[in-house]
Amino acid sequence: MDWTTFLPLFLAATVEWVEAFTIVLAVSLTIGWLAAAGAAMTGLATLAVLTVVTGGLLSLGASLWIVQLAVGVFLLLFGMRWLAKAVARQAGLKALHDEDLEFAETRALVRNAEWFAAWLVAYKGVLLEGLEVWLIIVALSLHGGQWMWNTVAALAALVVVCIAGAAVRTPLRRVPENALKYVVGVMIVSFGTYWTLESLAGDVWPWGDASLLALVGFYLIGGLALVPVLRARRLRHTAATA
Repeated sequence: MDWTTFLPLFLAATVEWVEAFTIVLAVSLTIGWLAAAGAAMTGLATLAVLTVVTGGLLSLGASLWIVQLAVGVFLLLFGMRWLAKAVARQAGLKALHDEDLEFAETRALVRNAEWFAAWLVAYKGVLLEGLEVWLIIVALSLHGGQWMWNTVAALAALVVVCIAGAAVRTPLRRVPENALKYVVGVMIVSFGTYWTLESLAGDVWPWGDASLLALVGFYLIGGLALVPVLRARRLRHTAATA
């Protein structure tokens, strides 16, 4: 097992599964736990098929560099979104993500919906959040082939979230989502940068896989350095408009 990919994937999956659980919980109050759980399981089954198909294509000899480039670009876009939001929230430019608010909004959405429409909300919530987990599994499995352990990491995160959610029956607002998204965003952007450039230019990294450590340090320090700059700009703007 490679802990350098297992742990980031576990943390990223935890955040996504928390958001999916919040949606399913809200829907369950309208159509019941069994129906909402069925929608969630259908979404997970769809993701399982995607994972198996992707792994099979690669094992059959699909061009690795094309897959690597495509996933690397998507990973960069996805990771930069997480990282930018985390930095903006830390600097006070964006409100922290509120699971209670999302729960209330989802419940209001499905309160007057038809049964199947509410079922689709739960299915779509699990599928869309899970697609981000699937993308990370694919990306982190390209080189090391750690399909099994990376899938185990995502499933372990799912089990932890489900157990915690079933115990408290409330949105899991105590998860330090912004800190998790910042750390995982740094990791994802670093992997995306590494694989995108490698797929385009070949062997460009002087220290091989160890170059990832330099990329992680660059994005980590760069993001932390941006926080006080953005916070100061926000304060100046607030003072100017007061």
